[in-house]
Amino acid sequence: MRPRRIVVISDFQDGSWSGEDLPSPRSFETLWSSGSRGSPPLSIPDTNDVVVDGGYIERLPLAALKDGLVDCAEIWTHWRGGDPPPEWRSGNPSLVRRSFRMNGPEAPFASNDMLGHIEAFGAPDILCVWGLGVSEEIMLACRDSFKIYNSIDAPALRVPFEVSRHFDLVITGAEWQSEVVRARHPDMRTVVMPIGPEFSSEMTFRPLNLPKIYDVIYVAAAQPYKRHDMLFEALGKLPRSLRTLCVFGYGELVPELRRHAHALGINVDFIEPPGIPFDDVNRLMNQSRIGVVCGVDDGAPAILTEYMLAGIPVLANSALRCGLQYIMPETGRMASEQDFHDGIRDLLGLADGMKPRETVLENWTWQHSISRLRDLMNDR
Repeated sequence: MRPRRIVVISDFQDGSWSGEDLPSPRSFETLWSSGSRGSPPLSIPDTNDVVVDGGYIERLPLAALKDGLVDCAEIWTHWRGGDPPPEWRSGNPSLVRRSFRMNGPEAPFASNDMLGHIEAFGAPDILCVWGLGVSEEIMLACRDSFKIYNSIDAPALRVPFEVSRHFDLVITGAEWQSEVVRARHPDMRTVVMPIGPEFSSEMTFRPLNLPKIYDVIYVAAAQPYKRHDMLFEALGKLPRSLRTLCVFGYGELVPELRRHAHALGINVDFIEPPGIPFDDVNRLMNQSRIGVVCGVDDGAPAILTEYMLAGIPVLANSALRCGLQYIMPETGRMASEQDFHDGIRDLLGLADGMKPRETVLENWTWQHSISRLRDLMNDR
């Protein structure tokens, strides 16, 4: 019997263009059906053994597995050129990852390879498309799937009309995004339930009762939209005894940020790309008194509730376009760019009396969100 399956297609790309001619979808179907391109989708023997952990891309499909909504979960990404890697399981053994050859660099991404796989094994029961999206041909091949879209970043829809019209549900990070979706598709169902903060894992991020080494921690890519410059300017207005840690998973701005911190004479440590495992991130959060989110054009970053589950409150930029709903009296505070230094000072004084983890456990862990998603699918 064909497994009930959820597939998450992220917009991540790897590999390099090789100039090889791309086979037709029918040719890829033959390769997949014969087993020479890769293995077929398989059910997890016992979903009771599933652990919901990892990053924001992994947690929704794992939650669907754990909840019993499906019995097979896969993450699909895109590969430039020939010879994509075979399917693999990294991190969580319950998730299969596959890379599919892209037809070209243009978004939304087309893939004869992906079409061939769908023809060989059928469309998934639930198709989740994140970010820059996939071509309309792939959406049409999955016409019977329950199709979900989430932009991930601040623009509500990063796919064209001919793609977005096929979705059954659009997950947004704020009500203004839902309004943008309905302006394009008046009958489209939306829900404010961003996959990062609302499919959070109490197992991945948790209190460790460690001594506090840092006053402030910022876990964010070294990219301009994360606004480290705003944090550094605020720290420049505070006592130099404050210790700050910046943890980067990726990004190109590390040398520039080091120079900026040095010029201001502020006390900042850096962990550079390619980053560190989740357990180490959790440990460093536990060694910090507060976490910060400084961006504006950000799509409800997962780190909001990840800080909170580690037991530390959050100071967020009051101009953040998605995710301020998670800043409550029990979880943190907001401050403008001009007043961010005051916000840091005030939250450091209040941190010990807050209950960020308890608030997330009551409202936004994956158990709450997968229940909401199941109800939305049942109302189809």
